[in-house]
Amino acid sequence: MKSKITGLILAGGRGTRMGRVDKGLQPFRNATMVAHVLRRLAPQVDTVAINANRNLPQYQAAAGADTVVMPDQMSGFEGPLAGLQAGLQYCATELLLTAPCDSPFLPADLAERLYAALADGDADLAVAVTMETDDEEGGAPRRQTHPVFSLLKASLLPQLDAYLATGARRMEGWHKTLRVAEVLFDDAAAFRNINTLEDLKRHEPEQTTSAPAAPASAGMSADPDALPVDEAARLIARRITPVAATETVALCASLDRVLAEDIISPINVPAYDNSAMDGYALRGADLPPDAGADPVTLTVIGVAYAGRPFTRTTAPGECVRVMTGAAMPPGCDSVLPQELAAAIGESGVTIAHGAIRAGANRRFAGEDLKAGGVALAQGKIMRPADLGLVASLGIAEVTVRRRLRVAFFSTGDELRSLGETLDTGCVYDSNRYTLFGMLARLGCEVVDMGIVRDDPAALEAALRAACRDADAIVTSGGVSEGAADYTRDIMALLGDVAFWKLAMRPGRPLAFGQVRSGDDAAWLFGLPGNPVAVMVSFYMFARPALLRMMGVAEALAAPRTVRARATEAIRKRPGRTEYQRGIVATGTDGEARVRLTGAQGSGILSSMTEANCIVVLGHGQANVAAGDMVDIILFDGLI
Repeated sequence: MKSKITGLILAGGRGTRMGRVDKGLQPFRNATMVAHVLRRLAPQVDTVAINANRNLPQYQAAAGADTVVMPDQMSGFEGPLAGLQAGLQYCATELLLTAPCDSPFLPADLAERLYAALADGDADLAVAVTMETDDEEGGAPRRQTHPVFSLLKASLLPQLDAYLATGARRMEGWHKTLRVAEVLFDDAAAFRNINTLEDLKRHEPEQTTSAPAAPASAGMSADPDALPVDEAARLIARRITPVAATETVALCASLDRVLAEDIISPINVPAYDNSAMDGYALRGADLPPDAGADPVTLTVIGVAYAGRPFTRTTAPGECVRVMTGAAMPPGCDSVLPQELAAAIGESGVTIAHGAIRAGANRRFAGEDLKAGGVALAQGKIMRPADLGLVASLGIAEVTVRRRLRVAFFSTGDELRSLGETLDTGCVYDSNRYTLFGMLARLGCEVVDMGIVRDDPAALEAALRAACRDADAIVTSGGVSEGAADYTRDIMALLGDVAFWKLAMRPGRPLAFGQVRSGDDAAWLFGLPGNPVAVMVSFYMFARPALLRMMGVAEALAAPRTVRARATEAIRKRPGRTEYQRGIVATGTDGEARVRLTGAQGSGILSSMTEANCIVVLGHGQANVAAGDMVDIILFDGLI
């Protein structure tokens, strides 16, 4: 039985409810979710493939070089049937077994039981069914079908192609056209899927023992006042809300701005059925019917160009020379690519059996976007492709959030600006330049307030001025144990601070709160003074919060985490989250491997310039051995 089945893990959806990391790539029980599904599915089948439309290298790294990772053949995240179509095109066995990437508990006998039902019922497809109990007390059990847990014949591909060509996308609708065998499984929990980060955390095993305390000689002892980073992130997210003001701007001026409203497509895109390539438009009914049939010769009756359609209706035995993007001539439903055509002079073309299927290479009206549908959702940062998409709809202006105003300054008597004499014991202020770069990359309107002395009056004046001019304030320095006493006093006068210390390294001293002066208010992010700690703290906490204030969708604001294999041992003590600088590269086997840049001191700014990622070691995590998988955040897209 096993040799007859190919396994397909469906991971091709948008999956935005878990942030920028695809659901299948989310860390779960010391691996990724897709790795858990792969481990359960692989023993039941001959080979496994993964259908994914984003982050294909990361899926390849998580699954290993022996697993094929493929995107949909259709564009636009068309749902599980599009993934199934890609899987059937790849499948070299008689049967295809499907399972979603977010169901890491699937039954070990899934293939066996579905196979038996398929054979006993002479069915086209077997699907898993469970009895679910309603949440309300006394609710009657109800029958729940799980269409993405199915075993089907690979020979169904032409039927699926024809169904998708109608524009239909619902799996249940396609099942109605087939002979389906339902298989009742007793363990409903085996089919539960994990849809949110809360679900993910809930299904992680509970920690039954606490981490042993580090000896005093090991360095920093546990600090009960230091807030775990997860709690700090949740606290910030609960308090921060988007700036309400919006403005309408010309399309070109919206680049890197945040959409304040959904963009609704006023037209179908494409507006008409058209050819996906240069070739010959023809009637699918004219194709050779079977393998034994002789080649068919069609008469070429004209040419269709993009913008210059051919309007005569084709009769049986006729075809039209067609160019990419040209409207499909009346009566035609398929396109034979130029390279597969055997031309006979100028007026004829010969087609052999199997050259194409009926409906091939035809793009349907509204295939990309349908009139009345959401083309771009509010909360999206406008990128170059988005400008082109909106232009294709004929829309010249869009409504965006106003730019976020962020004031920033450095604190410290030892700091000197560029061009000043560097006295003994002094350093040049580098933090203001890294802060400027990070804020400018976010598209903020920045207010550089220079260097503020270690003086309560100077700090109060700076915070009051920043509060009047900006939506948020980012400072560096002045929040460590030695400097925070008068800062606390000033914040008691001007506002509140939600926390001062985090259980993290680097960046333990970090303040978050709100500054108020009269009717003005601004959120404060008080970052440490060490250069690396400033950057790490900004990326992990200030950046997501500022994006949230800008109105960016929550799922897009979180840093994107992927998995990589450590090439060396990494020392780590439980009880704090550590962010270490790393260099990730893809090995010859296609797997992502990461090594540290070297010394990880919070003042070694060169470690950030050399790195291309941050290695994230969780709060309860201990030492990492060479060969272990670790979480990393790629700088690409972050900086």
